Amino acid sequence: MWMKVIGIIYVVKCTEYCCLQPVYIKNQAVLSKFSKMSHFSCEDEALLQSMLRQLLQSVKEKIIGAPSVECAEEILLHLEETDENFHNYEFVKYLRQYICSTLGSVIEEETEKCTSAQNQGEGSGYDTLVQHVTKKTRESKEYREMMHSLKNVMMVVVESLINKFEEDQMRNKEMHRKTKKEQHSAYYTDNCSDSDSSFNRSYTFMNQEQLQLLVERLDPAQPKEVRHEAMQTLCSVPPSDVLNCESWSNLRKHLTISLSDPDSSDKILRFYAKTFSSSPLTRTREVYTSLAKHLELYFLSGENCVPTISDGIDITNAEIICLLKKVRLLNEYQREVPSFWIRHPEKYMEEIVESTLLLLSVKREQRHLVSPKLLDPVYFLALLDIKAVWFKKWMHANYSRTVVLRLLEKKYKSLITASVQQCVYYFESCESAVDATSKVNVLPQQYSSNNQKTFYSGQELQYIYFVHSLCLLGRLLIYKQGRNLFPVQLENRKDFISLTDLLVLFIQFIYCSPTCPKTTLTVHTGNYSPAILVTEVLQILCDRAECATECLYTNTVIDALLHPIHNLLNETEMYINCPETSLIHIADILARIAAVEDGLSLLLYGGNMNSAKKDSLTAAHTIVQFTKKLLDENISVLSGSEMLPALKGAFIFVCRQMYSTCEGLQVLIPYGLHESIADTWKKASSLSERIPTPVPGADSISSGNQESQNIMVWEETLLDDLLNFAATPKGGLLLQNTGALNECVTFMFSRFSKKLQVSGCERFGYGVIVTQMASTSPGAVALQRSGFIKSLISELWAVLECGRDDHRVTHPSSTPVDPIDRNCQKFFLALVNLLSYPAIYELIGDQEIPNKPEYSLREVPTNVVDIIDRLIILNSEAKIHSLFNYEQSHIFGLRLLSVLCCDLDTLLLLESQYKVSQVLLNAQKENIIETSEGPGNFIIDGLSVERNHVLVRINLTGGPVERILPQRVLNKGTDPYPWPMFSSYPLPRCYLSEAPRKADFRQDSDLNKLLASLKNPDKQLVWIENCRRQFCKIMKAKPDVISGTILAELIEKFVLHLSENPSECYFSTGEYEADDANVKNESLSSVQQLGIKMTVRYGKYLNLLKDGAENDLCLVLMHCDKFLKQQQTSVKSSLRCLQQGYAGYDWFASSVFLIMSGEREKTLIFLQQFSSLLISAFLWLRRLHVSVHLSIDTAESGIHPIYFCSAHYIEMLLKAELPLVFSAFHMSGFTPSQICQQWLAQCFWNYLDWSEICHYIATCIFLGPDYQIYMCISVFKHLQHDILQHTQTQDLQVFLKEEALHRFRVSDYLEYMESLEATYRPLLLRDMRNI
Repeated sequence: MWMKVIGIIYVVKCTEYCCLQPVYIKNQAVLSKFSKMSHFSCEDEALLQSMLRQLLQSVKEKIIGAPSVECAEEILLHLEETDENFHNYEFVKYLRQYICSTLGSVIEEETEKCTSAQNQGEGSGYDTLVQHVTKKTRESKEYREMMHSLKNVMMVVVESLINKFEEDQMRNKEMHRKTKKEQHSAYYTDNCSDSDSSFNRSYTFMNQEQLQLLVERLDPAQPKEVRHEAMQTLCSVPPSDVLNCESWSNLRKHLTISLSDPDSSDKILRFYAKTFSSSPLTRTREVYTSLAKHLELYFLSGENCVPTISDGIDITNAEIICLLKKVRLLNEYQREVPSFWIRHPEKYMEEIVESTLLLLSVKREQRHLVSPKLLDPVYFLALLDIKAVWFKKWMHANYSRTVVLRLLEKKYKSLITASVQQCVYYFESCESAVDATSKVNVLPQQYSSNNQKTFYSGQELQYIYFVHSLCLLGRLLIYKQGRNLFPVQLENRKDFISLTDLLVLFIQFIYCSPTCPKTTLTVHTGNYSPAILVTEVLQILCDRAECATECLYTNTVIDALLHPIHNLLNETEMYINCPETSLIHIADILARIAAVEDGLSLLLYGGNMNSAKKDSLTAAHTIVQFTKKLLDENISVLSGSEMLPALKGAFIFVCRQMYSTCEGLQVLIPYGLHESIADTWKKASSLSERIPTPVPGADSISSGNQESQNIMVWEETLLDDLLNFAATPKGGLLLQNTGALNECVTFMFSRFSKKLQVSGCERFGYGVIVTQMASTSPGAVALQRSGFIKSLISELWAVLECGRDDHRVTHPSSTPVDPIDRNCQKFFLALVNLLSYPAIYELIGDQEIPNKPEYSLREVPTNVVDIIDRLIILNSEAKIHSLFNYEQSHIFGLRLLSVLCCDLDTLLLLESQYKVSQVLLNAQKENIIETSEGPGNFIIDGLSVERNHVLVRINLTGGPVERILPQRVLNKGTDPYPWPMFSSYPLPRCYLSEAPRKADFRQDSDLNKLLASLKNPDKQLVWIENCRRQFCKIMKAKPDVISGTILAELIEKFVLHLSENPSECYFSTGEYEADDANVKNESLSSVQQLGIKMTVRYGKYLNLLKDGAENDLCLVLMHCDKFLKQQQTSVKSSLRCLQQGYAGYDWFASSVFLIMSGEREKTLIFLQQFSSLLISAFLWLRRLHVSVHLSIDTAESGIHPIYFCSAHYIEMLLKAELPLVFSAFHMSGFTPSQICQQWLAQCFWNYLDWSEICHYIATCIFLGPDYQIYMCISVFKHLQHDILQHTQTQDLQVFLKEEALHRFRVSDYLEYMESLEATYRPLLLRDMRNI
């Protein structure tokens, strides 16, 4: 009757499932005729029977092993969750149609009622609607009638099915008796030990007395016929009844003994298989351990004929078939048991593990010294599970891994030793074969699943065991406790095999063992090449930091990887089977090592991790030399190979992991790798241009088309490799010099548009590369030409004004709470990253805004000028009315303007071209309430508050203490915004801090010593060091002394003496007389004029300048222009920054003018003398604009040394000294180089107070140009906590650009800078002198 019960339960379950989801049921136009139960015919019954029979046949595998009716019922109740084809069964489809036709109208009616209630605000969501409709439907009259009708009909159908089942069972018994002999004689060919129960097989239920009798009949002392008949009966009894009987312990012993009987073992294995699939671990562990014990005794017994290695294995042999069935059943349980043994006591799992390890450790003693070696159990297990999947699963969870490793360490370490021994044996076999024939052909590595093998030779078995050992050891090395099992001592060897020795042995397998032919580069079925297997193991180790550190990051392992490369470079004779494939595997491992910081340091510096102290050639030098020879096709062994492009690409990728970092590029620069890659790309590009256009209808898979496709892929690979030079500031200059910048950016944009990953080792996309590009003029132009900027702005506009196309709108969008909506934040930050001053000057310089009389609502901005016109300078009704979200969009524009204007050069450019401050003042004026008595108060809203903040920011100059910026938020209470608003200048006094007071420190003894040293220089070198020592002493103890006229006198005299010393003069300046008559015809740009006004305003606030200072500063800047033009070269470039004079304002000259208290003559003399020193190249940006002192390529690039030299080393030192800060930048897609370029270009104006700006300039002049780099590192150290915090809030670039450097004092970090000098000065000064 259990079949009847299951059938009824299943029908009700299907009905309940469909009713629980009424809102998903859709009306169908036509229902089958069986849908109307009132007209139920015999044909309908037959069809329903066939549907139900099909369903039960489909799920029979799930229920035949069920130990009880309750378990079968549970399986069927959860069938929808476990069977992916559940909804495809005809019976289920039929039920859904029937329910739809019966309850469809009820569901629709209830849905309409609930929907109308929700629209009136009574509902609470979609889930509540589903629950309500379901409840009402199940309470309806139609539902009760449907269930009654359905139950009656299905009772008839199930009863009929059961009757037919009983008739079929009687026929099957008769047929079973007739075919019993045939089945008995053919059981050897059965496919292993799986249960052959079918849906038509029935169980025999026994009580305890019957089971006791059955156990007695299975006693080995009973006649064979009695035992066979009892065994047949046992297979028909549910395993759960047998395992729970009182005589189970005796039965288990009988079965274990009977396993040695070939006539009974097959049936016992079938019983075991059913037990494993349907019984709990508490019982199956006993079955498993008994089977393992039987196999252990089998191999230890001298009576059994275990084959020797030399004999091989013939799997058609009956005894071998029986043995393999036992081992396979054991292995299948090994694979399955980890999924559920965690739910049971650990001792059960430990029994299973120990019995397995004991079996695999079995070694049968040899009777004679010369007798051939017998096969151990591990060979048979390896034959069935060649990649040791069982061990992989056992080691996966800590629960079982701990037990396995503990037992291996205490009792069964011989198993690990044997695996290592097998790997050593295989390697020695390879070596002996090479020595004997110079051709590796030791053991087969590939097995095709298409050909059925019936015999495995001794060599094949040895190789199978080797693969099993390799996979087992590879999994073992992943875990620390596994690595602690080493070293191990092998038989007949004095030396121990350490962990490093094992890794070196693995690596040697890559190039000293058989591997796949050259034509099979792609992975194919059944490939067990040692090179591929070892590479997989090493890849796993590389991807785990702790494993890689302990296993791979040693010079010995790296030397092993580079061994064939050294031989190829030195043209040393060495046999490598399929060198291209082996080298590609090695390159893959090297690339993974180089992608991690510790591994990269090992490749670059070897054992010496100090980047500033390395002279010997390390792995990186070997790799780049080999890559260069590959690109030049200067290796005879590899010439003409079809796989040469793939090999080149693999080793370029290794180099790419290095040169995409500052420290790696520093090592690789002398080799000119960028030029070699560019030359190779040009050759590939010329070949691709010769490819004929495909003809429609031509064979698409012809060799010509395949060749052209390969060339195009190779060309794109090279472009990708070149593009990654732009990941660093100096690399960006190298990329510009190759002439491939535009093509690389176009390629990047194509991948960016397709949302493709940068590479397998890069997680944060193209953000850093785009930001680095945007920090230079040529990079910004390339981004615009590629369409990147247009695409970015179009996407921004879609989100800001139109909403996202892929966003399903079910309700009107809520009003944004934040000034910049979360959906727009990504694009806001992208624009901030993009619009550095070099970029914005190229993109908007000398361009007027459209100011159209009318704007279409469909008119989308496409460039930066359009963004300024539509979002920032909203000076007409047409612009305002063209915006769907005026307030939100204008606030976005004002926030962007606020960030842009933090770069003072950008501020002067926007002010000179677009008069942004006047536009904002006019807007504020329009925001005043007009009353009958005249102008009233300002309307306080989001826009007026934002405009007020921007106006104060762009019109006040000063550091964190010197100016006060109004907040952007409203307060609670009666006075929400206490900051006064204004619509005309001057600013309210409340925004100005009190001016600093001058102090006289001339009585200080240390200062007097320094001044005395400056007045009486003796031996030049000693004098310079003495002055620097005195300066540092004063800076640390009394930094406030170095200010005002004292500072001016100090730097004036120090620079004078340095300029008179030929060894300190880096630039030749020529003669120049500062005669005012010489500059009468000179003119200053509008940007310079605005900068002069800003400088004078700031100087007067500091009480440094008097009336008339503006004219003096004009003359200083004009003299500087004329003086420096004498040292300029003519360049041909389309860059806007190179077509006229210096693009920005001269902030350093203005700073010196303020230091000299506005004295024009002293300023000019100082600048002339200063221009001969190396430090002038980095403090005074105007100094090297298209200068003759730069190479022609550098001058034409438009990239300043402060970027490709200072900023480059800032990034390098930041990564070494403050790795968390460097990682924060990388994750943000922002770069330290861009913000440092901004800080240094404007001499920290608006970021530091005037006293700290003076200390920065004085420190660099006295202590050297490298202190500029140490200064920026100190700032990042000071900001470390804030940087990490703002990385979390995803506004790092906004914080760094808008916020002043609060509480930063140069003197506080001078000692830290000195420590950096001790480590890095030799490297930095050497490269600074080579600009």
